[in-house]
Amino acid sequence: MKFIVQLLFIGWLGLLAPETVAQSYAFGVKGGATVGFQKWQGFQRDPLYAYHGILFIESAEEDSPFALFAQIGYHVKGTANRFNNATFSLQGRDFRPSTQNFEFNTISLTAGGKRRLKIVGSSSPYYMLGIRGDYTLSTNLSEYNQLSSFYASFPVDPFVRKWGYGVTAGGGIEIPFGDLFGGILEVTVNPNFSRQYYQPPIPNVIDPFRPGNTINLSERNIYNLTIELSLGLRFINQIVYID
Repeated sequence: MKFIVQLLFIGWLGLLAPETVAQSYAFGVKGGATVGFQKWQGFQRDPLYAYHGILFIESAEEDSPFALFAQIGYHVKGTANRFNNATFSLQGRDFRPSTQNFEFNTISLTAGGKRRLKIVGSSSPYYMLGIRGDYTLSTNLSEYNQLSSFYASFPVDPFVRKWGYGVTAGGGIEIPFGDLFGGILEVTVNPNFSRQYYQPPIPNVIDPFRPGNTINLSERNIYNLTIELSLGLRFINQIVYID
């Protein structure tokens, strides 16, 4: 985490005083669509369709295919329940529930490396790998607290883990629009190794489908996995040495 902060600081300092930085670098913004996945108690829920936005900075030496990068981004992670027009009967009444989105709004810091491959025309394909730290800013789980008979079976905020970590792996292509700026098309896979949510076993919970009966909820561990498609702009701050 300290390395990421230092690299970001050095990059933004270069925008104010480029002569203080010893090498060329690139910076920019990217964002786009996110598909989120989670398993609850071993069962895969439906994907969550969401979004993300990222600021990044990276080294950009012309004579090297390798670069170090750091980035900070806002990501909506989570999962969904889609009922596909199913109708449920509860306490003598039929109802058709709408899609339920379970959203975890997250700030992520990532540091890693990328390697550009052989240039195709004027474009440069690349692949990348980074270590990521996450912090969950908020969730929308409180929206479902009103469903009191289901309250204990849905995720609830007290069991959300704020801090997490994982990796970001993927690749893309850099498309130049000029000597010092261009576009990016990128796809990444972002698994978390830490739990987004941990709920210990809870005994004697009222069964919403059988009033008067109770059930025992088993331990619940939820991990995040996202796939992200990004479009972006990349600008180069080029250091030129003059004798």
